[in-house]
Amino acid sequence: MTDLPAGEAATDEMSVVARSPIHFGPFLVTPQVFFVTPLSFALVNLKPLLPGHVLVCPIRRTPRLSDLTPAEATNLFLTVRRVSRMVERVYQASSLNVAIQDGVDAGQSVPHVHAHIIPRKKADLDHKGGSDAIYGMMDGEEGDIGRFLAERKLAMERRRAQSEFSAVDNDAREPRSDEEMHKEAETLAAEMEKEMEMEWESSRRVYDE
Repeated sequence: MTDLPAGEAATDEMSVVARSPIHFGPFLVTPQVFFVTPLSFALVNLKPLLPGHVLVCPIRRTPRLSDLTPAEATNLFLTVRRVSRMVERVYQASSLNVAIQDGVDAGQSVPHVHAHIIPRKKADLDHKGGSDAIYGMMDGEEGDIGRFLAERKLAMERRRAQSEFSAVDNDAREPRSDEEMHKEAETLAAEMEKEMEMEWESSRRVYDE
């Protein structure tokens, strides 16, 4: 029997439940989190560009990819791979956009490294000019995650209500309530449990002599 690689074998250090508060930049996002490792986490999006659009971040809040330690970078991309496989399966996608806006001038709106994972299907953005329209959406107001989170935080502080938003949004995609995001997070957490079980079994077959 050959030992599994360390990154593959550490499933006991992973969780689909956040056991302590988790922040995305200055924003508390614990209810949106559906997968956690010692160094990274995955969360559902307040205003997804397409169904299944999620984010993966390092636990430590730092703005640039180059700020990550080797261990953090390795764990981040391993988590991206795992979450990507899950959302492609769950949302019945045929492809994925995986992107990092590394710094303000690259379109980053929250000063915390995060990878976008966006499930794609054939002709899903034909009404916006084709597949590459996703990049303009990410860089424009539609992809301004920081603004949406700030608006939600302000509304919650004013109203003490989880599902109300103070700002009027001009595009068709309305920000989701905490209840909606928590429900999706629970669903994806269950799917990540299945994904990790499948990965473990697959790894055992590959490395079993």
